[in-house]
Amino acid sequence: MRPLAVFDVDGTLVDSRASIHAACGAAARRLGLPEPSYDRVRQIVGLELTKALHVLEPQLTQAELADYVAGFRQWFMDHYEAGHEEPLFDGAVDHLRRLKRDGWRLAIATGQNRRGVARNLARDGWADLFLSTHCAEDGPGKPDPAMLVAAMRACDACPAATVMIGDTAHDHAMAANAGVPAYGVGWGFHTAEEQLAAGAVLVAESFPDLDAALDRFAGAFRQPALD
Repeated sequence: MRPLAVFDVDGTLVDSRASIHAACGAAARRLGLPEPSYDRVRQIVGLELTKALHVLEPQLTQAELADYVAGFRQWFMDHYEAGHEEPLFDGAVDHLRRLKRDGWRLAIATGQNRRGVARNLARDGWADLFLSTHCAEDGPGKPDPAMLVAAMRACDACPAATVMIGDTAHDHAMAANAGVPAYGVGWGFHTAEEQLAAGAVLVAESFPDLDAALDRFAGAFRQPALD
């Protein structure tokens, strides 16, 4: 069985740090709220949007929270209609293509909605890389294991042959809940210390570091069992 790598998107493959912070600030201004600091915003990235914004501003009524969500989404709609797109982290595409060439199966598990997933799959060559994509809009979001379980089911993989790759404690908690090892990356929203505390096996500091870690995972997985 070929190993399966399940990737988070925001903060792992796509550098959306500035845009998510800006969208939270714009949505806050729309409601007359103080703009949240980046440090507060980065803690909620990865959660399903309504849940994330509720964690960010727990005092809001349901109606105010709905307005907050709408303002966040409107910022992104305006952002994309103006022709802007979040950049990929340097080396992300080469990393994915190398894994694909080496026989890995690839999937996505993201806190984005289905529209966001479709937008990312429209990037050059992305649609051919991933066997399946799973998002918070499909069911329970992180840290519930539903997305990761669905990815394994769609790709005919077992937990022992699967690794979750993400940049937040929410990714690693989801992996733990699914019985899957979690590898962190050091260039996203959560610090290495926060990720290790949440159960990450390791935190890679570069895509070459991540390549090496996944090579070790694949080698151990493919090694014949000893009598």
